[in-house]
Amino acid sequence: MAMNNNTLDKETIRNGNSRNGDSQNGSSRNGSSRNGSSRNGDSRNGNRTHQTFPVLGMSCAACAVSVESMLKSTAGVTDAGVNFANQTAWVDYDTAVKPETLQQAIRSIGYDLVIDAEDPKAVQEEAQRQQYNTLKISTIGASVLAIPVVIIGMFFMDMPYANWISLIVTAPVVFYFGRRFFVNAWKQARYGKANMDTLVALSTGIAFAFSTFNTIYPEFWHARGIHPHVYFEAAAVIIAFISLGKLLEDRAKSTTSSAIKKLMGLQPKTVQVIIEGKEQELPVAAVQVGHTLVVKPGEKIPVDGVVTSGSSFVDESMITGEPVPVEKKKDEKVFAGTVNQKGSFQFIAEKVGSDTLLAQIIRMVQEAQGSKAPVQRLVDKIAGIFVPIVISIAVLTFITWMVLGGENAFTHALLTSIAVLVIACPCALGLATPTAIMVGVGKGAENNILIKDAESLEIGHKVNAVVLDKTGTITEGKPVVTDWVWNGEADRVSRYKQILYAIEANSEHPLADAVVSRLKAEVTERVEILTFESITGKGIQATLPDASVYFVGNRSLMLENQINITDTLDQASGQFQQEAKTVIYFADSREVLAVLAIADKVKDTSQQAIHLLQQRGITVYMLTGDNEKTAAAVARQVGLRHYKAEVLPSDKADFVKELQQEGKVVAMVGDGINDSHALAQADVSIAMGKGSDIAMDVAKMTLITSDLQSVPKALKLSSKTVKGIRQNLFWAFIYNLIGIPIAAGVLYPVNGFLLDPMIAGAAMALSSVSVVSNSLRLRAAKL
Repeated sequence: MAMNNNTLDKETIRNGNSRNGDSQNGSSRNGSSRNGSSRNGDSRNGNRTHQTFPVLGMSCAACAVSVESMLKSTAGVTDAGVNFANQTAWVDYDTAVKPETLQQAIRSIGYDLVIDAEDPKAVQEEAQRQQYNTLKISTIGASVLAIPVVIIGMFFMDMPYANWISLIVTAPVVFYFGRRFFVNAWKQARYGKANMDTLVALSTGIAFAFSTFNTIYPEFWHARGIHPHVYFEAAAVIIAFISLGKLLEDRAKSTTSSAIKKLMGLQPKTVQVIIEGKEQELPVAAVQVGHTLVVKPGEKIPVDGVVTSGSSFVDESMITGEPVPVEKKKDEKVFAGTVNQKGSFQFIAEKVGSDTLLAQIIRMVQEAQGSKAPVQRLVDKIAGIFVPIVISIAVLTFITWMVLGGENAFTHALLTSIAVLVIACPCALGLATPTAIMVGVGKGAENNILIKDAESLEIGHKVNAVVLDKTGTITEGKPVVTDWVWNGEADRVSRYKQILYAIEANSEHPLADAVVSRLKAEVTERVEILTFESITGKGIQATLPDASVYFVGNRSLMLENQINITDTLDQASGQFQQEAKTVIYFADSREVLAVLAIADKVKDTSQQAIHLLQQRGITVYMLTGDNEKTAAAVARQVGLRHYKAEVLPSDKADFVKELQQEGKVVAMVGDGINDSHALAQADVSIAMGKGSDIAMDVAKMTLITSDLQSVPKALKLSSKTVKGIRQNLFWAFIYNLIGIPIAAGVLYPVNGFLLDPMIAGAAMALSSVSVVSNSLRLRAAKL
């Protein structure tokens, strides 16, 4: 579907109908944006179609690979991709292929596609909610039952029926609360694959089976002069630990679709339409091109169109990110999802349904979220090689001992092969990443950095380009009076302030709020306004009860009324304009009494934060929809060399793509809905905490304080977390590289040493403790 984005730039917002005729005037850049096609939903091209389906039942990144390879191998499918993070699959396929065929193929490997529901996302969310609740019950159940088994195994092995009690308590942990590991491992095995579930099922299954044999038939070992050991506690604890890790992962993934929901929520459900001269309420889906719609104060605009009558100011920050509402009068364009302020107007619908700018933003966010390759978890990759190697070593150990082991060959072969499988338990591997991530996330929270998923922590340390939105990120995000210069004595100035406050309090212009906020604390007496006239594009003329006349507005209003401007005030206004600030003149009928400068103030910490990023060798870019003069002034103030002005939302995402194509790892920092597409496109996305909910939901990190200095802290936290993960994996592997050969009996020919499976179990536990302890060191790190 070709997209034609008719949007307004920020010059129109600040200056198109501004009372300041002296700032950079600009007109709307209405026109076509680049064409693109939707990758989400259903788009058709000749005899091919492209569709996105929710996927049910995926529990790890290896599952996503299985679903993708199965889809790609289905007849009639030209390409397919699976996003594990948002649990969806997109498929390019021949129109002769029915979705039921795709569903059948996926069901054959134990997963499911949602194809025929009215609301597929709702079906998927319900299934995920049920899965999360089941996993929560399993984790609690496994943990509660594992505790007594560990206590018996560590301290009360000599008590009567200790082994039988452990067997009875462990059985439900392994075969009820841990059954999904065995089911998933079987699914993988059927197609010659292995993942973390395979390791868990293999080690816990072998440990439980071996322990059960030793409990039921201990005579087998007694007859050979060996005391039989049991490893029920190892099986129970592994199930409990790994279940907890999966629960935390599922919890993090459960919010991935809420950003799209909130974007969709920007559009009202019903609208007021003029039909045959009467207002009627219709569902927004029933609105057609050419309908005349009525918009009242405070209402959201339902579709894109052109104003036919009335006027108002509209908050378009969801499109432009700029804080100042735009004046709308006849022939001005309005956009779905933007919010009307104080006035009311009628407009003709030009774009409805999936053609509106809001619908395009939704599609763009979905596309950017879904276009990323499935996250192949490092541990799952390792497990894919590790499991077959461990099994091969165990089999080889058994055969070697059977051939070379002498009279006790079978005994030694069984014990050593079991020891290999027990010592190769994936607990250390399974805990290496999640424990470091958990501590890293907690450390981030202590420093006002909320981290949504592990991926952003893993990638953050590679970032070499940071893209900053201007409004609300580098600046405060709202217009304030930054400077003023008054003409007159102190007592007269006090009276002037009371008059200016009274006039601006009556104004609907958005810049008036900045003046009112500045004067509110200083004004104690209220001045009565007799008449009040708004002069379009110029300002206000007000008359007091004593017949004195005052003006508030731009320079042209002053010149038109032949009002004198003193040299001092003229120089001040020139300086303010050079700093790209909006200038407002306040005058009586003879001379200008004051000039006020209004701007979006740069945050106190922005310059220092940008300097810290540059010190780390990171190139910092600023993007803004504002005019070149304002952008240059802000860039100069914060020490930025790279910036782009007059940028539309789609341009921001394209700029991020360009940097990525140059080989850069890009972090995007923004606060508005207009940043959501670029945030979703970036490798690491960071939202400012005082920004929109949409930006915070799309972003993988949120800064609670809106202090830009948290950005370098977040990247430093990523470096330290990744360092911890690498150390954990190193120790987990060293443990396995040393432990497995010893368990296989490599020292037996040298000194007669054979590793008891019980010691192998203890070594496994020690490896887990060392990994967790190393992760906890991050808590003491300084950011």
